[in-house]
Amino acid sequence: MKLTVVGCSPAWPNPGSAQSGYLVQSDAKRLLLDCGPGVLARLRNMNGGWPQVDAIAVTHWHLDHWGDLVPWVWGTMAGPGRDVAPVELWLPPGGEARLRDFGSRLGWEDMWELAFTLHEYRENEQFETAGVSVTPMQLVHYTLETFGLRVSDGERTLAYSGDSGPSERLADLARDADLFLCEATLEEGELDGEPRGHLATEEALAAFRASGAKRLLLTHRPKELPLPDGLEQAYDGLEVEL
Repeated sequence: MKLTVVGCSPAWPNPGSAQSGYLVQSDAKRLLLDCGPGVLARLRNMNGGWPQVDAIAVTHWHLDHWGDLVPWVWGTMAGPGRDVAPVELWLPPGGEARLRDFGSRLGWEDMWELAFTLHEYRENEQFETAGVSVTPMQLVHYTLETFGLRVSDGERTLAYSGDSGPSERLADLARDADLFLCEATLEEGELDGEPRGHLATEEALAAFRASGAKRLLLTHRPKELPLPDGLEQAYDGLEVEL
């Protein structure tokens, strides 16, 4: 299994960077975890045309994690994606109704069906897509329903936090994983709301240590907050073999 960081900016983009999008490849199948602004353009650049992606899974409904689904539809309707088969799109509970509402404001209710085959996942219920198994686990992110995703091809496991405040469930999500891709948005001691929505570095490290995961890759980090020495940070274009 291989991870490619397509974009990893926080809710505001770092200079020259796309927002959240992480491509997981297993054999010849490709699953995209989140699809924030800038991700579609980078995928097109990687592929030399329209993205060849089998499935997309969205962790939550903040724009930096799903915004490029909109231009994906337009590119399928009138652009270079016209001859590409619809991509499986896995959404949090209630996601289909939410997309219909967005569609009624942006174009028409069923516009998403031009580009995607829609599915909703459920908490702790494993689903199969793009050659891997995915288990969603609900986490804490302000008052918004959000999920971390545990992805396995049967031999290797990737745990992706999405966005999360401090939670004991992060350690469960990443339990014994080969790679824990975990957000670390905040400066130490910074409080971003109640309930919390993001992690500081030490909080991400604590979850990693409690999980028994083999490797930690920190992401969703502002450029202005460099990590302490010895910690590994995601960047656009990074490739990791699990």
